[in-house]
Amino acid sequence: PQQPLSKNAQKRLAKEARRAEQKLVWRARDKEKRKQKKAEKRKLRDEAAAAGEEAAEGGPPPAKRARIEHPQRIPFNARVVIDLGFDDKMTFKEVNSLCSQLNHTHSANKRTNRPIAHLLMTGLNGRTKERLDAMNDKAYLRWKGVDWWEEGYERLWEGVPCGDASELVDSSIPAPGDPSQIAEDHGVPTGSLNPLQKGRQSEEHTAAKESVIYLTADSENEIAELKEGETYIIGGIVDRNRYKNLCQNKAADQGVRTGRLPIGTYLANMPTRKVLTVNQVFEILVKWTEERDWEKALMHVMPKRKFKDPNANNPQGKEVGDELDNDEGDYEEDGAGELETKGDSA
Repeated sequence: PQQPLSKNAQKRLAKEARRAEQKLVWRARDKEKRKQKKAEKRKLRDEAAAAGEEAAEGGPPPAKRARIEHPQRIPFNARVVIDLGFDDKMTFKEVNSLCSQLNHTHSANKRTNRPIAHLLMTGLNGRTKERLDAMNDKAYLRWKGVDWWEEGYERLWEGVPCGDASELVDSSIPAPGDPSQIAEDHGVPTGSLNPLQKGRQSEEHTAAKESVIYLTADSENEIAELKEGETYIIGGIVDRNRYKNLCQNKAADQGVRTGRLPIGTYLANMPTRKVLTVNQVFEILVKWTEERDWEKALMHVMPKRKFKDPNANNPQGKEVGDELDNDEGDYEEDGAGELETKGDSA
């Protein structure tokens, strides 16, 4: 026979029943408040439209407002590759951090009015793929303007003849002035484009090896500017500086050119270590396409805390770099101006 409920159990059930009833009341009340708020905003917009101006508080939704402020986004006709071929060299926490940085990278390209034309992720395997698959029902596969390869970036130039890179046409990067396909990928209405530019099909990513540059902090070649038609590779690894010259050696073994951001030139007097995440490196590239100024790009992206003297409140001279750089890692520059790869502890 079923045991009778104790008085405490009966009280608990009664309380849960009352809360369930209250939830229905609360939801109905909140729904009515939302309807009233929408009606008020709609009224303000209608009044503003009648007056020929846009209401300050009742303007269009954020997404529409962004399109009004940036009616046309002009892609920068280059390719950025994130090399994810270091899955076996990272811890589980570092893999999670890298996946978060990839998300921020995609978001940065969506927000800018000068997006990189093609964003390619290569070497997607192992725990990195498992982590991305588990995030929001494989949402990464629905990112617009982003392609994913399980193969390495070497596939870019397989079958592409050697020669003068300037004479080779990169079939997957539309020529300047022909941005119809990439414009669609980045949400640009194609109705404003020349009718002859419409209908261009997205083709397989290809690139001459001579047009590929691996961005590594250990390179001796400082980049003066980004060039359309070229491919820039960012090492997708978070390693806390365990692996010295990893990306530099990989590029050298494959005969790929290397380059480094001019952090030492423009931010030589920064008191803290110059450590950047993968997405921050990408954001610097994107900001440069907007400003064509490395100093502005670097100052815009670098965290403000890095411009504070870490020893100002540390009379004992204790090393505080790890605390400052808790969630970052791609580039580090020491006082001598030599760049080193750096990892992430988050």
